[in-house]
Amino acid sequence: MFYLVGLGLGDVKDITVKGLEVVKNAERVYLEAYTSILTVGKEALEEYYGRKIILADRDMVEQQSDELLDGTDKSDVAFLVVGDPLERQPTLTLSCELLRRYFFISDMLFPQRFYDFDKYIKMKEQTIENLMKGNKIFEPPRFMSVSQAAEQLLEIVQRKGEEGGQNLALSEDTVCVGLARVGCDDQKICVATLKQLTSVDLGEPLHSLAIPGHMHPLEIDMLNLFALDDSVKTHLQSCLPSS
Repeated sequence: MFYLVGLGLGDVKDITVKGLEVVKNAERVYLEAYTSILTVGKEALEEYYGRKIILADRDMVEQQSDELLDGTDKSDVAFLVVGDPLERQPTLTLSCELLRRYFFISDMLFPQRFYDFDKYIKMKEQTIENLMKGNKIFEPPRFMSVSQAAEQLLEIVQRKGEEGGQNLALSEDTVCVGLARVGCDDQKICVATLKQLTSVDLGEPLHSLAIPGHMHPLEIDMLNLFALDDSVKTHLQSCLPSS
């Protein structure tokens, strides 16, 4: 069997009990290593799991999937993914390859959902020139920050406004939530307007930007705990349903 195992976002202990059993019993254990980053090193995982872990980079997943999947009809192989394994491009690549081989995928690992390749996490990327020449030269890793995401969204909002857009879903005063390194000891959460978030520094990756929809009063109370300033709290109060 070929297992996709989510590791969570924090440390080595965020793996599920079932996932840990799979890792300990698998013949080979791989760690996806190009669409996300781990807050602890591979060595820490190996020590906690008591297993040797093989790093699976872009080349292995996309060009050498046969090597990675070989033998999964006779023994168990675990593929470890930071966060949710159902929302990573490498798992889509491998799942499609498994389906082509007519393998059964355990635990609903290939649900009916759309996948978007994360354009803003760049691990082991090549320039077009190096790609065309076949040079194995890779660019430094790049990760989109909350402030960069807010800047791009704000630019779109402003452009749509200039084009006469009506009833836009977002504005510069829309309250958003910036998150960084969720589950880690140094996690950061900041609730601010879209415009304010363009100048908020949440530190090291990985970052997420959430845009709330209609909220329950308790959700608003929770967001108030992380409000950047009083002006944000005022915006949140305006989201409360009128009595």
